[in-house]
Amino acid sequence: MADTGHDRFKALLMGYIDGELGSSEQKELEEHLAKCPDCSRELEEFRRLKDMTDKMRFREPQDEVWERYWRGIYNRLERGVGWILCSIGAILLLAFGAFKLVESLLTDPTVTLLVKIGVSALFLGLVILVVSLVRERIFGLKSDRYSREVKR
Repeated sequence: MADTGHDRFKALLMGYIDGELGSSEQKELEEHLAKCPDCSRELEEFRRLKDMTDKMRFREPQDEVWERYWRGIYNRLERGVGWILCSIGAILLLAFGAFKLVESLLTDPTVTLLVKIGVSALFLGLVILVVSLVRERIFGLKSDRYSREVKR
């Protein structure tokens, strides 16, 4: 059966190295270390490990590596598809919400005829503007011969 007091001191070793112990815990651990060669040896191993890890540094990739990454077709395709799916989802949810709002207003007998006509005109106008904008973008992509030559 393991000595739970001994296990408690082993659990405090990294906190001791990092200076995270309170003064009473630190004093108690130091007294234990003076009597326990096993914990003292483990403390020295932890110190060597900490020294090694403190000397390690993360090396940033060079700019050429990032350039190559962002030029990759997979990454451009991945981002493009992600934005397209998010846009389609947002448009569908907004359109559904707008449709349900208009439907509830048009079928509600307490809403006046003037409000019903106004909401219908607003909704129809927005639909026409969106269709016009999409049509304009499609036409612009077909006729813009320079857009394929622009580098980002």
